[in-house]
Amino acid sequence: MIKSSRRGAWLALVVATSACQSAHTGPRAALAPDSLAIRRDIFYLASDALAGRLTGTPGNDSAAAYIARRYAALGLRPISDGYLQRFVARPPSHAGPSPSLPTQNVFAVLPGRDPALRGEYIVIGAHFDHLGTSTDGALDPDVKGAVRRGADDNASGTAAVLELARLLAAAPTRRSIIFANFSGEEEGLLGSAYFVEHSPVAIDSIAAMLNFDMVGRLKNDKLIVYGILTAKELPSLLDSATANAGLRVTAQGDGFGASDQSSFYAKDIPVLHFFTDLHDDYHRATDVPEHINAAGEARVVAVAERVAREIGDRGPRLTFVRAVAAAPASSTREGSDVYFGSIPDMAGGDAPGLRLTGVRAGSPADIAGLKAGDVIVEFGGKSVKDLFEYSNALYSHKPGDAVSVVVLRGTQRLTLQVKLGKRSG
Repeated sequence: MIKSSRRGAWLALVVATSACQSAHTGPRAALAPDSLAIRRDIFYLASDALAGRLTGTPGNDSAAAYIARRYAALGLRPISDGYLQRFVARPPSHAGPSPSLPTQNVFAVLPGRDPALRGEYIVIGAHFDHLGTSTDGALDPDVKGAVRRGADDNASGTAAVLELARLLAAAPTRRSIIFANFSGEEEGLLGSAYFVEHSPVAIDSIAAMLNFDMVGRLKNDKLIVYGILTAKELPSLLDSATANAGLRVTAQGDGFGASDQSSFYAKDIPVLHFFTDLHDDYHRATDVPEHINAAGEARVVAVAERVAREIGDRGPRLTFVRAVAAAPASSTREGSDVYFGSIPDMAGGDAPGLRLTGVRAGSPADIAGLKAGDVIVEFGGKSVKDLFEYSNALYSHKPGDAVSVVVLRGTQRLTLQVKLGKRSG
C-alpha cells in the first residue's frame, strides 16, 4: 500500500478533479466501440518493433509507455507521480536463483461521478507482456529465434482495456474505475500479484475486477466468461448485458484461473474474466495481428461496457461468494489426474517453501484446512523448497492417496492430513 500521506494527497486530487466528471449525470455519451482503434492498438503492441513484449525487455517498456500515453490523452488521472507502478519481477526458476526483471504495471484512474460511491473502485485490467523470443512457455519451442508477438495474448486484452477507458471516460459511472495493465503475467501473474499487495487504494475498496485475456479471436459468436460464481448478482447481471448481443455466452467457474483475475479473487473481490477461447496460434509465433477479429472484439467490449456500467452504477456493492467449482479438467503434468486445489503464489519470496495465494473452495486442500498465506514446506514426506519440488511431490501421488502436508502459518508449523482428489473430465 502507498504511504497514508501519499494516498491522502491522491484522494484530494480525485475530489478536486471530480467536479468536471460529476456533470455526466444525464444519458451516457453516444459512443460505440471502435474496431479500427482496437485494431490499431493491437498492430502496434504486437509489432516487430516491440519484439513480443517479454517482461524486463525494452519492448515491454515501450508497450508500457504507449499505454501510459493513451491514458494521458484520454485525460485519465495518474496515481502518485505517474502512470507506472515499477517493481522487480522474480519468476520461478528451475536452475538457481530467480532472475530479477525490472518492469512496471501501468494504471490510471477515472473518478466516479457520485460523491457517495467515488471511494469504491472497479478495476478493469489486462496483462500486456508476452513471450518475446523466449521458448519458455512456447508451444513451438523448435522455432528458434522467432518473435512470439502475442497479438491475441494479450495485445487484444490490452486494446480492450484502452477502448473501455475511452468509452467510460465519456460518461463516468458512479463508482471510480482503475484501468490497469499488468506485466509479468506470463511468468506467473507477477504484476497483478504485486498490484494487490501494493494497491494504490485500500484493497477492500475494490468492488470488482474485470479481466481481459485473449479476446481477439471471436469465432462462431462464442464468448466465455469465467468467475460468474464469485458474486450472487453476476449471473443475472451478465444475462442482462448479453441479452441482445447475439453472442453464445458460456459463463462458468470460480475466480481462480491462469490469468490476472486470480490475484484479485484471492483477496475476496468478485471477478470476471472475458475470453474468446484457445486457438492453434496460442503461445506460438503465428499469433499475429492479421489473425485478429477486431469487429468481434468490439462486440466483446460492448458487452463488457454494459457489465462495467451496471456494477459501477448500482447502489449496493456486489455480494462476494467464495465459490465452489468443479475440479479443473486440465493438468500441469501430462497424464496426471491428481487434484489438490492449492493456488500457488507465483510471486513467491526468498524463503524456502511454496506460499499459497489461496485454495479452491471445497477442494481437498480446503477440506484439510489449508489457507491463503500458508507456506507448504513438506508434501507427502518430501521436502518442498519451491514450486518445482511441490509439483514433483504432488504428481508422485494418485487420486485417493492420503498424505501429510506440513505448512508454516505465521509462527506455527502445522501438519495437515489430506485425501487427494481427482480432476474432472
